[in-house]
Amino acid sequence: MTDKLTAEYLLPDLSDAERSRLARVESILPAVAAAAEEADATAKFPEGHAKLFADAGLLGLVVPEEYGGLGGGLRDLAATTYALGTVCGSTALSFFFHCSASSRGLLPLAAIDAGLYDEADVPEIRAFAEKVLTRMGTGQNLMGNFASEAVKASNANVLISTTATKVDGGWVLNGEKSFGCLSGTADYYLVTAARDDVAGIDGLGLFLVARDSEGARPRAAWRGLGMRASDNFGLVLENCFVPEGEALAVPGGFTNATKMSRGSWVGNQVAIAAIYAGVARGVWEYALTRTMGAKFADTGKPIASSPMHQVLIGDGEAALGEAHLWLRRQIELEASEPPILPKEDVVASWRLAKGAICEHSFTVATSALKMCGTSGALMENEIGRAVRDTAMGLVQAFPAERGRLDLAKTIVEQEGWAGLTTRDSMGGTR
Repeated sequence: MTDKLTAEYLLPDLSDAERSRLARVESILPAVAAAAEEADATAKFPEGHAKLFADAGLLGLVVPEEYGGLGGGLRDLAATTYALGTVCGSTALSFFFHCSASSRGLLPLAAIDAGLYDEADVPEIRAFAEKVLTRMGTGQNLMGNFASEAVKASNANVLISTTATKVDGGWVLNGEKSFGCLSGTADYYLVTAARDDVAGIDGLGLFLVARDSEGARPRAAWRGLGMRASDNFGLVLENCFVPEGEALAVPGGFTNATKMSRGSWVGNQVAIAAIYAGVARGVWEYALTRTMGAKFADTGKPIASSPMHQVLIGDGEAALGEAHLWLRRQIELEASEPPILPKEDVVASWRLAKGAICEHSFTVATSALKMCGTSGALMENEIGRAVRDTAMGLVQAFPAERGRLDLAKTIVEQEGWAGLTTRDSMGGTR
């Protein structure tokens, strides 16, 4: 009988191929766990982690084998971020942002196959998509993925105000990205920006910015509540030149690609939610082990046997179970072949699932905190990290209340949810 993988607590029905890929993840968990406390205390992505992941072949986890990757899919990614989350939420988040760059290659290729582009534009779009995938697979480059910005719009989750101006031989980018891991660490930044000569979301393009490019620098030190070791410094672009061949700037090139995602506008965001469920499982196992191992001095029974602890154990088990159920359902909706539901229903489910997973995960972490008491409430131990990291899930991307509101509007007002927009799309000017 084979040993159970951490990923199998989330997906017990792994195929042989999935299990082989996730065995690589399991092999690096001890090293990730060993670095977690210092990484959190110093708020730095561990220097050796890029090589650790590269040596395990995991930088190409979700890249097709023809581009040098392992050929994994969304189930692999969600199971991996879940497993990593059990030992270090920051590392899991950073790894997700690296892997999310693959959608900038996979979705355009899918859109080509679906005939969504003019034939004249296909060579340029294909070349960019394959470049992204090859650098992640064969090249084993670490990618940062930067879309989110500090400026917000009332009608969309992401407002893109970073601009791209055409110049001889390429493009010049200007703007600030407020959120995105591996700033100052990734080999390349995959930046979403709006062409200043094309109005609306069809002007959105993708640009590969090398880490040492002139005019590109981290935005500000990340002093967040949680996920402190993800190098989440954002990105400042000041007259940053990007060569022609490092861009996908065909009008509609990016937005047509997003039509191919099964769920959210870039796909695979459910794998972020998997991180919080993984953090919850990790801290729950810590709390149970701690309270089962500690004994009452007068009876010799485990502290976990007290009525208060048993109530907390029941609450925590229920919350962890619900987080897993929501997560498995959403993964199935986004990964099943053939699709179970139409895209609009999958997106509607995601609006509820994200908040439910994160709120239940936070409940597990706070139950673990109560179980371990004052002596366990240390800033950088498993309890402290888990409470802070799962708290970030309450606000990351969007809070549960926003998701429920979006769904309610869709039901009552038949108002679709806008995943992203630009200033021009809002009727403004650059």
